[in-house]
Order: sequence, then C-alpha cells, then structure tokens
Amino acid sequence: MPKETEPTTQPTLDHYNQRAEEFWEGTRDHDVSQNIAALLQHIEGKPPFRILDFGCGPGRDLKTFSSLGHQATGLDGAARFVAMARAHSGCEVWLQDFLKLDLPSNHFDGIFANAVLFHVPSKELPRVLLALRATLKPGGVLFSSNPHGQNEEGWNRGRYGVYHGIDTWRRYVTKAGFIELAHYYRPEGQPRESQPWLATLWRAP
Repeated sequence: MPKETEPTTQPTLDHYNQRAEEFWEGTRDHDVSQNIAALLQHIEGKPPFRILDFGCGPGRDLKTFSSLGHQATGLDGAARFVAMARAHSGCEVWLQDFLKLDLPSNHFDGIFANAVLFHVPSKELPRVLLALRATLKPGGVLFSSNPHGQNEEGWNRGRYGVYHGIDTWRRYVTKAGFIELAHYYRPEGQPRESQPWLATLWRAP
C-alpha cells in the first residue's frame, strides 16, 4: 500500500472503533432489505449462496444473510466491529484492511458492499475492485451502495470518503471488468435531492 494512502486508513478505522457501540445503536434498525433482495435476485444458480459481507460493521446484514440460509462471511477493518459481528451473527468474520485484502479466488457468489466502498481512496479503488472481482466466481454479483456526489474526496467528520457521481463510478467499476446490471437511488419514493444513496449491481465475467 503506498504510503500516501496510509493516513486515510487508520483515522477512519479509529473513528469506527471508538464509536462502535454508538454506530450499532444508530444503524441496527436500518432497513436495507431492498439492497439485500437486489443482490440475491441477480445471483444465478441455486441457493444457498456464498456471500461476502464486505465492510460488515457490527453484523446486522451478516445475520440476515445467514438467517436466509446462505453461507455468509463478514469482513471489516475495524477490530471492534469484527468482534461485534462474530458475536451477533455467529458467522465467520475476517479482520482485514480494505487496502490490504487477502481474499480467496473464485470463491463467492455475491459480495454485499453496503455503505463501505466510498471509504476507499480513488487512487486505490481500481486495485480494490480487481480484488473483489477475483474473489467472485465467474458470473458472481457485486452489490455496492455509496453516498453519491460530484466526485468530492476528503475528510468528513473524522472519516475519509469519496462521493462519486454515477458516471465516474461506472468508469471505475467497468474498467475493473464488471458488467452493469442495475442501479437505483435510495431511499425509495423520495425526490432525487432526498436520495443520498446510489446502489449499483454488477456481474463478474
């Protein structure tokens, strides 16, 4: 990992580690069923599926995937989140920095990256996306939801973030070899200015 990216990683992880309980209380009841359903409906083949919950946080969605009968594995860079996710979900959870990934090849049917990839600096995003593609089986599906913007990048309340517009995001993910399946904005039923989240789905070749 290039030295210039290191300062973006640790302060962001420190932010989450120091506020793990607060984050859990603030997000445990968030309804992301639309996102979970979108990923599962695009995965081809017969379930149960192997799902990587990338940036699983305290394990809310990891537990949902497991309760639906899928073989779910979590991954997060914040040690407090990893411990919480293991306890909450009972699933295997890997502690890995997003910029130092060590993932098995051709292993997962789907990746659920909900509210996480925007933390990856733009200069590191191409190789992170390639690593995610490599851990998917051929035809596997990547779901990603990020706060969108006008390609702003930098610090926001103690966390590093990149707020891609849809055209820029498309360029990054298609350049990594993915094929776009669908996109939508959240929350549902709101005017665009009240939909801060861009959800996209992609198929690995």
